[in-house]
Amino acid sequence: MAVRDALNELDDKRIKQIKPLIPPQILMEDLPLTIQAAQSVIIGRATAEAIIKGQDDRLIVIVGPCSVHDVRAAIEYAGRLKAYASEASELFIIMRVYFEKPRTTVGWKGLINDPHLNNSFQINKGLRIARNLLLEINKIGIPCGCEFLDTITPQYIADLVSWGAIGARTTESQVHRELASGLSVPVGFKNGTDGNIGIAVDAIKAARSGHHFLSVTKQGLSAIVETDGNESCHVILRGGAQGPNYSAEHVQNVVQKLESEKLPARIMIDCSHGNSSKVFSRQVDVAKDIAEQLKSSPTGHNIVGVMIESHLKEGRQDLPVEGPSNLVYGQSITDACISWETTIQVLDLLREGVRARRARNNNKNGYNAFNE
Repeated sequence: MAVRDALNELDDKRIKQIKPLIPPQILMEDLPLTIQAAQSVIIGRATAEAIIKGQDDRLIVIVGPCSVHDVRAAIEYAGRLKAYASEASELFIIMRVYFEKPRTTVGWKGLINDPHLNNSFQINKGLRIARNLLLEINKIGIPCGCEFLDTITPQYIADLVSWGAIGARTTESQVHRELASGLSVPVGFKNGTDGNIGIAVDAIKAARSGHHFLSVTKQGLSAIVETDGNESCHVILRGGAQGPNYSAEHVQNVVQKLESEKLPARIMIDCSHGNSSKVFSRQVDVAKDIAEQLKSSPTGHNIVGVMIESHLKEGRQDLPVEGPSNLVYGQSITDACISWETTIQVLDLLREGVRARRARNNNKNGYNAFNE
């Protein structure tokens, strides 16, 4: 057997095609960071970190569509969010701008992977659309939060992101823990889909340490990355197969686990997914419970943020057989979301909770848990 034949037999047997990917630096030069966007990101990161570290008593709210599929709707949503955020001094609002969707089996993987929603997989276009949208939202004055699924995509967009998430399906992954250790943003780790909290706590411990791993440079070259570690990581409670985990009892159990590992007991709660039993309207009930904890429970001091899946219109829709041109404007094509009107009600509830928490702190002879 000839060497060439041997290589053909051994290498890339299941690879159908390989296409060139635009280097991150080229895309960043085509769509450069603006002063407005930079200011939004700098303030967004600093504020989120201050809240997570207990130096700011506002509540982080990660709110927005389950995933972005329509740029126009996303920009309209961001504009509405900015108008509300300007009056909501109790909250620090970050728009959920998710371009990548982890799938349990198969399905649409997000705007970057398939921006035209037609299985054409124009990933270079998807990266360009994603970066441009982040620039636009930051220009509006709303910081952005994203989920990171691999070690390459952040090189294209992470300079425009203020907060990042590692999802329930990837929290246990060594690659994602390594990635989080080098990201320049605060990172939340979700508990596992089975409800396991331990893997999120382990992930925080791992991400706080430095690592060496494989990635690419801004020029698109394969590289060995060395990180310092990320001390701005936290747990996200999202429920699981055993049911919700947002109650004061659940939060207290996680606080004890974090403290036993000598980790900061700062917790974010996802109102959707397992905590809503995948019924989008139940996010309101979860938010009410969180607001009550903020008002009167000792666990209220440990809650630093919430996540809400919200869009212009409530519910969700499937991609029409005839194509994306017939989609309902402002409605999710992945997980079902609450409407904008309901979102306002939920945010108002959370504001009440924060105001009550502040009053409770001020009544304790000047004691403020956020200055510990």
